[in-house]
Amino acid sequence: MERHEIEVFLTLAEELHFRRTSERLGLAQGRVSQTIKKLERRIGVPLFERTSRRVALTPTGQQLRDDLIPVRRQLQRAVDRAMAMGRGITGVLHVGYSSPMVAEILLRAADTFRTRYPDCEIEIQEVQLSDPFGPLRSGRLDLQVTERPVQEPDLTLGPVVLHEPRSLMVPAEHPFARRTSVSVEDLAESTLLAVSGAVPPYWLDHHYPRRTPQGSPVEHGPTFTYWTEVMNLVGLGRGVSPACRTAERYHARPDVAWVPFRDAPPVVYGFVWPASGESARVRAFVDTVCEVTR
Repeated sequence: MERHEIEVFLTLAEELHFRRTSERLGLAQGRVSQTIKKLERRIGVPLFERTSRRVALTPTGQQLRDDLIPVRRQLQRAVDRAMAMGRGITGVLHVGYSSPMVAEILLRAADTFRTRYPDCEIEIQEVQLSDPFGPLRSGRLDLQVTERPVQEPDLTLGPVVLHEPRSLMVPAEHPFARRTSVSVEDLAESTLLAVSGAVPPYWLDHHYPRRTPQGSPVEHGPTFTYWTEVMNLVGLGRGVSPACRTAERYHARPDVAWVPFRDAPPVVYGFVWPASGESARVRAFVDTVCEVTR
């Protein structure tokens, strides 16, 4: 059997309708009928029972369908592998993330990607906020999804993956914990924790400002290097910290309250990779993630 004959037969076996099969394959309905008749003549028995009201598989047709399904899958895998090799989608792709919400998206996309490009492995790892671009610049990562803004001339910005509303993490006994929401202006009434390390000043000003939009000063307290430290510092009453609202699902604890911001801009997560590191496999994975998020 030729590949187009396999596709026509299996599609009709799924649809059990000649018009829908022709529309799905982009073929004339007469072409579908001729292909099936040719197969039946070659095999010597009917593959489908046809009446004016229905189309059904014969026992021989059912057996042929069951035998051909794995053949079609193997053919598609062979074609996908050849295309991937031709486009350079092989080897190992190292992908970074900075939040558990993004990690879930990347893991789902990686499953789809591995099916399409079986000769390319995906390794996913967390990137610490204290060194957001170090792994990219050192070559340990090929690309990552991280919080915007990113204003680095040696890095290329890719598509946005996720928008997340913000909350303010406060100690459970803090006055803000009894509110239904807070304003960015309320940061002037608390001590704000902040990230330490190789973090660009523009990024810190965006996420951990020293002044409110109306110009009131915001006191900064202890700094942290790893996200787990934030929870401990807030729980101990050392300060407050902004965070993605969805992060409460992963980090909820009794000594920390999560109060939604009513006027803070969302946290925007997007792809970034070295300007000199764009490749077919990077683009293929980015496209896969965008497809999954849609």
